[in-house]
Amino acid sequence: MKNSFSHPDWSKKSNIYEVNIRQYTKEGTFKAFLPHIDRLHNMGVDILWIMPISPIGKLNRKGTLGSYYAISDYTSINPEFGTMDDFKEVVEKVHSLGMHIIIDWVANHTAWDHSWVHSNPEWYQKDADGVIKSPFDWTDALALNYENKDLWKAMTDSMKFWVEETDIDGFRCDVAMLVPVEFWNEARKELDKLKPIFMLAEAEEVNHHEKAFDASYTWELFKIMQKVSKRENNVEQIFEEIEKEKQLFPKSAYRMLFTSNHDENSWNGTEFELFGDAARTFSVLTFVMPGIPLIYNGQEAGLSHRLEFFEKDEIDWTHLYSEDYYKYIINIRNSNPALWNGLEGGDLIRLNNNNTSKIFSFARQKGDNTVLVIVNLSSESVESNINLSSFEGIYTNSFTNEELIITTKTKFQFDPWQYYVAELH
Repeated sequence: MKNSFSHPDWSKKSNIYEVNIRQYTKEGTFKAFLPHIDRLHNMGVDILWIMPISPIGKLNRKGTLGSYYAISDYTSINPEFGTMDDFKEVVEKVHSLGMHIIIDWVANHTAWDHSWVHSNPEWYQKDADGVIKSPFDWTDALALNYENKDLWKAMTDSMKFWVEETDIDGFRCDVAMLVPVEFWNEARKELDKLKPIFMLAEAEEVNHHEKAFDASYTWELFKIMQKVSKRENNVEQIFEEIEKEKQLFPKSAYRMLFTSNHDENSWNGTEFELFGDAARTFSVLTFVMPGIPLIYNGQEAGLSHRLEFFEKDEIDWTHLYSEDYYKYIINIRNSNPALWNGLEGGDLIRLNNNNTSKIFSFARQKGDNTVLVIVNLSSESVESNINLSSFEGIYTNSFTNEELIITTKTKFQFDPWQYYVAELH
C-alpha cells in the first residue's frame, strides 16, 4: 500500500513535542506558555502538538476542571487558556522560529452541552431506547454518529476553521480508529486544499496511512519495550514487532515512538515507573529507530509524577535535568539522514550478535550516511561480539565524540542498559 498524498516537506526529519497548556505553567495560559517556545526551539523541537484548546463542557464534567476531550464548541478557545488572539500569537511565534504547530482534534464525541445535542440530535449515537449515549465510561461525553453525512461537513468545516483562522499546520486526531476512515480521507483532501498539513492519528490502523494520516502511534512496540525493561520480553520480541510492522505499514508511514504521553503519564505511570532504570535507554531508541519521536512536556525536566487529568497540577521546571540530552539526541538525528522519517530515512538492518536476547544491534543507512546502534537491553553487564563484516570503518561515538575503529574483531563491553550510537566518518 502507498499513501496517495505527500508529507509536508518540513516534516521529513521532524520530532513532536506534546504541550499540556493547563499544566505547563502556574497560570495555565497561552500567554504564560509563550516564553517557553524559545527554549523549546533551542532544544531542537520541530512540531508542537497542543492538547485540546476548545471550551470544556460543564454538564457532567469530571473533576473540577473537566477533560480537555469533552468539547462544547469546536470553533472557540477555552477561556481558561486565554483568547483567540493569544493563541494566534503562539502560532505566529512558532512559525517565526521555523517550527510548526498542530492541535488536538476530538471528532468522536462532544460534551453534553455542545449546541449540536439540541440542534442536531441525529448526529449522535443512541441506545436501544433512543437516548444519546456516551462512549465507553466517558460519561462526560456523547458519541457522534458518522452514518449521518451532514455531520461530516460540519466537522470538516470546523477543522478548516482553525487552519484558515489561525494558520495551524495540522491535527493530532483523538481515538481516530473510532471515526470512519472515509471521513478522515475526505477531511484530509479538503484541508490540503488550504495548505500542506500534518495529520497524526491516535491509532495504529494501516489504512489510515493511505489517504489521511502522516503519522500514527506504535502502541504494540511501546508495550513490548516496557516488558523488555521488566525482563518479561527480550530483544527478539522487538525485532519481531519491527518486522511485522514493516510488512503491514508502507515505508512512507511515520510511526510515532514514545516513552511517555499524556495518557500514559496520567493513567499508567511516568516514564520512570514504566521503564525504570532503562528510561533513558529506551528514549534513545525512540530517536534512532525508524519512526518519528515524541517528547511529552516535562520529560526534559525529569517529570517524575503523574499529572492530574481533571485538576490543576503544574509541571515543576526548576531543574531541566534532561534538556541537554534531548538537544543532543535531536541534533544527532537531524545530522544523520539515515535517521530521518519515512522514505527519507534508512531501513533498520539487523546486526547479528552472540547474545541475541540482550543485545539490540542494528544499522541504518541513507546514501553515504551510516549509523550503528548497539544497545544492552538488560540490567546486567554484558560482553558481546557483533557481526560488523559489512560495516567496518572509522566511526564517531555520537554521545562522546570519541573515535571508534570498527572491525569484525571488535568486542563490546556493556554496563547495564548502556547504548552506543556511532556515525561512520
